[in-house]
Amino acid sequence: MRPLTKSYHESPCPMSLIPINAPFPATRLRRLRRTPALRGLAAENVLSVDDLIWPIFVMDGENDVHPILSMPGVSRLTLDRAVDAAKEARDLGIPAICIFPYIDPSLKTDDCALAWSPDNLSNRVTAAIKSAVPEVAVMTDVALDPYNASGHDGIVREGVIINDESVEALVKMALAQAAAGADILGPSDMMDGRIGAMRRALEADGCQDVAILSYAAKYASAFYGPFRDAVGASGALTGDKKTYQMNPANSDEALRLVARDLSEGADMVMVKPGLPYLDICRRVKDQFGAPTYAYQVSGEYAMIAGAGAKGWIDEEKVMMESLMAFKRAGCDGILTYFAPRAAKLLNG
Repeated sequence: MRPLTKSYHESPCPMSLIPINAPFPATRLRRLRRTPALRGLAAENVLSVDDLIWPIFVMDGENDVHPILSMPGVSRLTLDRAVDAAKEARDLGIPAICIFPYIDPSLKTDDCALAWSPDNLSNRVTAAIKSAVPEVAVMTDVALDPYNASGHDGIVREGVIINDESVEALVKMALAQAAAGADILGPSDMMDGRIGAMRRALEADGCQDVAILSYAAKYASAFYGPFRDAVGASGALTGDKKTYQMNPANSDEALRLVARDLSEGADMVMVKPGLPYLDICRRVKDQFGAPTYAYQVSGEYAMIAGAGAKGWIDEEKVMMESLMAFKRAGCDGILTYFAPRAAKLLNG
């Protein structure tokens, strides 16, 4: 009867041929994990304060904050408090703040005209921050949903989001934000052709130095729910945004969108949401090598903060691990509501 396994003498590499004092195993990957110093030396990615953009929500009023129940620890801020937040960002070394306005529902209209008013809330906050804290970059949101009675990112006609009319409105909005002092425009609307139209208008208006961080791959995601609470769009939205935001099933399409937006004049590109779409971040960075960002959106934040508040996870450790995941996926920076907390930890 044949043995079920080879005998010792039939082994292709009998132990008798290995020197008795040979190290085993020769490669011990744990050597470089043994101490914090060694782990730091061998780290493939580093998270720093320079990687953070802090999104804030602003509202009318004075010296007031309004907690957002679905985003524990996040509040809407009046203009003066937003300036204080910018000063905090400066002191922590956070390079940029991104402004999202809460607009009184009575001011929302079908034509979204308030979106390009020089004196609207977002533009007033931008001007105030740039006056008080010029060293902090201000990023703005270029989309019509905060001003739209229907809650959509574009002009709606008979239930259809009209692309080209929306782009005309978005261009006016972008020019008003640039005039207010915005350093970075963040078109988050996902209308076709809006990056090229904005870039041409900015150049013609003498605003050639204003950067565009395009939400190039923005998915029609269920992770945006708390954000819509924060900007007051939850009750206003009619239908969904699937005709202009991306299908979560698609990956190759994201590369086509990024290629288009870069060719039209975008300086940086963004993937949104973040953690569920790290594969897209990696593909974008590998394919284009352009400055690539991700947005750790409100639903991602709420899951971590909510579970942390319940004691189900170590919130601080999960927060930092999640931010490092963006760096590992190739991101050059992250928009995150955790920015001030993370900055304090990174600053030691």
